Amino acid sequence: MQHSINPATGKIVKSYEQHTKEGVVSIINSVDKTWHHWRSTSFMFRGQLMHNLSSILRSRKEELAFLMAQEMGKVKNEGIAEIEKCAWVCDYYAAHAESFLENEPIETEASKSFVSYQSLGTILGVMPWNFPFWQVFRFAAPTIMAGNTAVLKHASNVPGCSVAIEELFREAGFPENVFRSLIIGSGMVEGVIKHKAIKGVSLTGSNAAGKSVATIAGSELKKCVLELGGSDPYLILKDADVEKAAKICASARLLNAGQSCIGAKRFIVVNEVYPKFLEHFAHEMNAAQFGDPFDEESTMGPMAREDLRDELHKQVLDSIKKGAEVIIGGEIPHRKGAYYPPTILEHVKPGMPAYDEELFGPVASVIRVADEQEAIKVANDSDFGLGAAVFTSNTKRGENIAEMQLEAGACFVNDSVKSDPRLPFGGIKTSGFGRELSVYGIKEFVNIKAVVVK
Repeated sequence: MQHSINPATGKIVKSYEQHTKEGVVSIINSVDKTWHHWRSTSFMFRGQLMHNLSSILRSRKEELAFLMAQEMGKVKNEGIAEIEKCAWVCDYYAAHAESFLENEPIETEASKSFVSYQSLGTILGVMPWNFPFWQVFRFAAPTIMAGNTAVLKHASNVPGCSVAIEELFREAGFPENVFRSLIIGSGMVEGVIKHKAIKGVSLTGSNAAGKSVATIAGSELKKCVLELGGSDPYLILKDADVEKAAKICASARLLNAGQSCIGAKRFIVVNEVYPKFLEHFAHEMNAAQFGDPFDEESTMGPMAREDLRDELHKQVLDSIKKGAEVIIGGEIPHRKGAYYPPTILEHVKPGMPAYDEELFGPVASVIRVADEQEAIKVANDSDFGLGAAVFTSNTKRGENIAEMQLEAGACFVNDSVKSDPRLPFGGIKTSGFGRELSVYGIKEFVNIKAVVVK
């Protein structure tokens, strides 16, 4: 059984029967069989169903936000915004998939030559709990609009979201086996990847999960896209609007209770503005109302599970032992649930978890540097490379730093890092490889075929 447990109370909301090995094989075979028909449907037909799905998402956003609050503690406003974003990505690919995948003529000695983009088959999505709808839809919308079919292995603590997503596709009019959810544990993923009908894997999750899936997919010579951990640096330069930067930084650190791969995590501040930034940043972090995700006054809910909260607290304590100092927070509150307060650590140095590791919760590492060049050096002194941001009044200089000097898959100037259907999303180094979203995302799981006619 998989249990949906409310992280605010620790109580079981609902239990779900897991699929057996035989049941999983049967589902995959049915999805593969459907692909042979789905691949021949028109972009217009697929797009209409995708628009239907978008409309249903918007009409049920309150209900789906409630489900997320129950299963992983997301506050209502963030849940509604997540569903709206899912609707956006559905509409985006419904409108653009055909042009993204149209044949591209190439000049050669032949009478005709061109590149064609053809679907591959059934793609497996292995998705995490932190954005239980968005992570799935940003994978599924382009995959299905490209003519593939999909199966989902969702995180085991959000089975209700997994089941709901399959039902949404069916309600929108998609054939039953274009998208299916597999209610299975991580131990069964290897067998799914090795199934002959699975032609590729998209995983969003931890570095350990990424290495495991990449190893299995590689042994089967199957394509994979990996979006893994991040420890995004935010650089605050001496000419930054410090008050505005502090507000953006706090919001970026506390979004989803700090449980985001592209959440702001390391705040690298030059000497001249360090005291002022820290003062404003602490004020903004302290202003967060963390509490029951069902309470309209809450701006931040609990973490998704108590074990994740405890692991984060251990990273904080280990960093303190090595010389970090707590500015605010840093203590587990005396209340039921997986709560952790907004926390700021300063005097963070290499060798501390707060410097070297991803802090997947509402904990900010503040690092003081002498100047801009040291800020860039510290920002790149990380195994991760998912996102980065720089704050400066000299936008041309900021653009140069973002484009040429920061080592990350997405770099923002005077704004927080965020995903957008119109822009490619993914990382470098141990943050993974491949891209989701935009034209680049839809081309990850297609056969880029050369056609030559003499």
